[in-house]
Amino acid sequence: MAAMAAGDEHAASEVLRGLARHLNCLNEDNKATRKRALELIKRETVDKGHPSSVLQEVFSALLKPLLKCLSDPMERCRETAITMITEFIRCVPKPEESLPYLMPCLAQRLGEKEIPEPAEELRLSAVELLTLMVEVCGKHLAPYLTEVINILRITIVDPFPDVRRESCKCTIHFAKCVPEHFHMQAESLVKPLMQTISHQHSRVRVSAVEATGAVIQHGTGKNMDDVLSHLAQRLFDDSPQVRKAVTVVVGDWLLHLRDRYSYFHKLIPLLLTGIDDDIPEIRLLSADLWKQVGAQWEKENEDEIKDKMDFLLTPPPFYPPGVERPGLGCRELVVRNLGRLVPAITHDITDWLVPTRVRTSQLLSVLLLHAEDHSTQHLQPLLATLYTACKDTERDVVSNCLAAAKLLGTFVPPVVFLKLLLDQVTAPCSSSHPWAPLMVLAAVLGGCSQTLLKPHLEKIANTLSQPDVCQEYHQVVYLEQLLACVDVLLRLCESDHRSVSLQLLQVLVTVQSLSTEPHLSEKALESVQLLSKVQGLDSAMELYRQHMGQLLDWLSGSVNTWSSYSPQRLQLHITVIQAGPVIGEFVSQLMPLLSSCLQPDRDPELRMSIFTMLAKLLLDSTNTLDSQGHFRDESEKFLCDVLLPNLVWRAGHIAAAVRTSALSCLLALLHGGAITPGQLLCLEEKLSPRLLSALEEDSKMGRLFACRSLSAILRLIGTSLHPEALNKIYPMLLKRLDDSSEEVRGVALQALGLWLSSLTKDYNPELCAAHLQLLFQQLLLHLDDPDGSVQDKVLEILKKGSSVHPALLRREAEAVRDQQRSRLYCDQLLQHISSLPTEATAECPE
Repeated sequence: MAAMAAGDEHAASEVLRGLARHLNCLNEDNKATRKRALELIKRETVDKGHPSSVLQEVFSALLKPLLKCLSDPMERCRETAITMITEFIRCVPKPEESLPYLMPCLAQRLGEKEIPEPAEELRLSAVELLTLMVEVCGKHLAPYLTEVINILRITIVDPFPDVRRESCKCTIHFAKCVPEHFHMQAESLVKPLMQTISHQHSRVRVSAVEATGAVIQHGTGKNMDDVLSHLAQRLFDDSPQVRKAVTVVVGDWLLHLRDRYSYFHKLIPLLLTGIDDDIPEIRLLSADLWKQVGAQWEKENEDEIKDKMDFLLTPPPFYPPGVERPGLGCRELVVRNLGRLVPAITHDITDWLVPTRVRTSQLLSVLLLHAEDHSTQHLQPLLATLYTACKDTERDVVSNCLAAAKLLGTFVPPVVFLKLLLDQVTAPCSSSHPWAPLMVLAAVLGGCSQTLLKPHLEKIANTLSQPDVCQEYHQVVYLEQLLACVDVLLRLCESDHRSVSLQLLQVLVTVQSLSTEPHLSEKALESVQLLSKVQGLDSAMELYRQHMGQLLDWLSGSVNTWSSYSPQRLQLHITVIQAGPVIGEFVSQLMPLLSSCLQPDRDPELRMSIFTMLAKLLLDSTNTLDSQGHFRDESEKFLCDVLLPNLVWRAGHIAAAVRTSALSCLLALLHGGAITPGQLLCLEEKLSPRLLSALEEDSKMGRLFACRSLSAILRLIGTSLHPEALNKIYPMLLKRLDDSSEEVRGVALQALGLWLSSLTKDYNPELCAAHLQLLFQQLLLHLDDPDGSVQDKVLEILKKGSSVHPALLRREAEAVRDQQRSRLYCDQLLQHISSLPTEATAECPE
């Protein structure tokens, strides 16, 4: 051994003897000379392949000149010097011997605020040299802790990205090499690392995350709070590699950090967030690390949870299908930290950044899946968080929180969550978002089992059908959530609806009555069909038959307070329209309600809407109100007590509109056949004056409905009317021949034709000649109307009148013939009269 050492020493001496001149040249002023000298030294030393022991001696002699060259003005000289030192460090058996000289020099070159080295590639080489020294020198670097930390503190924020990455790598190695000393100054690296962790290059961010992991792992742990917020932001990084690095670091802390128990509540959310990452690799990695954390905690606390390990391995009843239950250790970790996690979730769910809110909402579901029935003790803040999240404009946040609410329904007993939820549904905290509790209720009910929910069905249905709940708010989203609650109940408890059928029908009727969106009304109607189906009924009409009496009682209870804005008005409309023929079975119960609504002193707009609804029903009375023939028994009273009082003239446009709607209802009554001719004849003396007065209405529609109603009366009972009654009608109809509306004129002509057809043998033309003369004279005037269609209609009416008193008509026609602009029609009329039998056309006295 001594011989070998002597040989190596001799060889080293020979090498150094050959380098003496080149070493002298390093002090020359000429840059090229210094450069050439360094290249020759390199060629004769590290490039020659000398034994490591020889290089050790040579390096000891060359170290100081080489370190001096690190300050050479020429970049190439500095580069060659760094390269040679690096190769020597890598090859010599005792590189730690160089530390007393090398470390101060590197600290001077890299560890000052103003870095002397301008070339970024050389700064990178210098940091790579430092990394190499950490790897090969290990614990020997402990005395130089301050120098290394100072260097890293500066180079971690170097402008050159590659220098930052290499510095982070060096930090990791250094922390692992001297852990018992590193913690003393690790704190000073946190700030530069947090500056680098948001660098624009993703690879730099990855390195910074990994270095942060090592610094905290081997530090004092006091800076955990300083780095957690930055790491949490990296969970939303666009780069999957960054998110993966965060997952690995947090998982490593949860497994190996000395004081990890103190930080479980802060680290668990970071790891569990990765379980819902978009990248499968990160999801699997997070899940695997979490299982390891749970298993380790379970092993460390085996005595404490021994009973649970023996008895709580079976999943709870109604566990979500297709979901793997987390291990006992994982569940216990979440349960024991849930009190601290829930406030954090509540805070972050309202963050101004959308990605934060989305990830927080995903995390909430993961936590509740772990907490299971232990979430009961945190139910109130959890529900408050869900109410807030359901107002979010981001769909993903809402859908994730509804999934979390469904888990609450799975694990929390209904008696507990209903007490809190139904109070909120009845009196929402937010007047701008009153639908949030309903949305949460629908989701929670969706997660609850049919068996557990069955005893509470009536309580839920009673709450939903309360006026303050189902009638107070008209927003589409509110009605959608109300309907969603009903649908959940229909889906979950198909065979248990008889006790709540009425309440659910009331809610569905209300949704349809308040909805302004066709799709919502259609969906509510589908739910009505489903409600009848789950009870074994053939159709929705059977459902209405089952509850019509109760529905009418429900509506009648508040009828005295109805106005045009009352939802009950619309509820009545939906009920009677959808009931179809069934409503005819409950006429005796319906009529008092209608009569109360239509009294002249009630809200005009309310009366108009009710009259419009009745008009639709009466037009098809055999399939609605009179399906059982019961309405006819009430029609006379309805006409006298309801319609006629509303036809009395009162001043004002609104009053005129009410009369018009009442006239439309009367017309529908006459056309629909819900009143018999005999009943109509009895009421003619009361009805005719109102109709004749209505012919003078300012409203075109009012005049039109009045004309048509008179036509209907003449058609039904015209031949039974007394001549005096008939003679009161035609003058008013003649006035309407000059109406501003062509439509009214046409209907008035039609009514006059029916009037003439109503003249029977009881009508004495000789006694009533004056009336006929006036009628013929006025009609003959309109035979000269500018409108050809009117002329044709008048001619046909006059031809019909010629059979009543042809002689009178002939005399009047001849009298005006020469005055007519269009004599053709007069000639046709006279020709028609001439064709009548001779005795019929005998001259009448003057």
